[in-house]
Amino acid sequence: MSTPRFLTLPPGVREQRIETPVGTFAALEALPVSGVPERCPALLVPGYTGSKEDFIAIFQTLAQAGRRVVAIDMRGQFETEGPDDPAAYTCAALGEDIDQIAAVVGDGEPVHLVGHSFGGLVTREAVIGGATKLASYTLMSSGPAGITGPREKACRLMLRELPEVGLAHLWTHRLEPEAIVAGVPDEIVDFLRRRLFANSPTGLVSMAEEVLNAPDRLADLREVGVPILVLYGEHDDGWSPLTQAEMAESLDADIVVVPGALHSPAVEAPETTAHALTRFWNHAEQHPAHPA
Repeated sequence: MSTPRFLTLPPGVREQRIETPVGTFAALEALPVSGVPERCPALLVPGYTGSKEDFIAIFQTLAQAGRRVVAIDMRGQFETEGPDDPAAYTCAALGEDIDQIAAVVGDGEPVHLVGHSFGGLVTREAVIGGATKLASYTLMSSGPAGITGPREKACRLMLRELPEVGLAHLWTHRLEPEAIVAGVPDEIVDFLRRRLFANSPTGLVSMAEEVLNAPDRLADLREVGVPILVLYGEHDDGWSPLTQAEMAESLDADIVVVPGALHSPAVEAPETTAHALTRFWNHAEQHPAHPA
């Protein structure tokens, strides 16, 4: 496992492998540069076609608040291997993985769980299941059911084209040109290509179906006694800001709207996002819904 050259790891961040009873997961771990972690650890879960590197920009700020922070590649993502069985990539199956990873990261203590986009649909399965010992739960740029908006259209197009033309054609004729037009630097385009091709092909198809067709589970989530934060960019092009605001109200959750951000606040506004998470986590530890 190697971090791309341009993705320089901040001080206190290192590559890790998390061993669990259900497999080994590639991870990045951040620790305070000075002192020892004194607060509950955090586990960050990326979205569809994403990876642990999506959180690099917020690692150092989060860890310096006094906690261990871990981000993972889910099963079949980037540097975590996955099987060819489509059933391994349902939200329920991936949620069971999160249970196991959280148990290792927490080592018997509660964890702050964050799910970005599709990662939100996955992590809520672990939250609703009740096996994961939680200090808090954050839905970052995620929603109550299947994704909507422009990202829904892009996902449906990918799902249709993948079996027909293959990943190489999709990258060369659509995804790479889109990145270049958007002004993405060459070295990041190279990383995105290598990350995409490292994904499990079966996982890419199955996860796309899951993110498009996920059912609404807000009623189940409302029954969970854990502090919840809904955090999203003011210009989110996945689930609309209105949908996420209504979800937060339904869950009686805290809400943070990140100015200027779209669908990836941890990349687009890292300091604002990191400080919002730290503030929420600290408050959750001081005022737990269910004291340990």
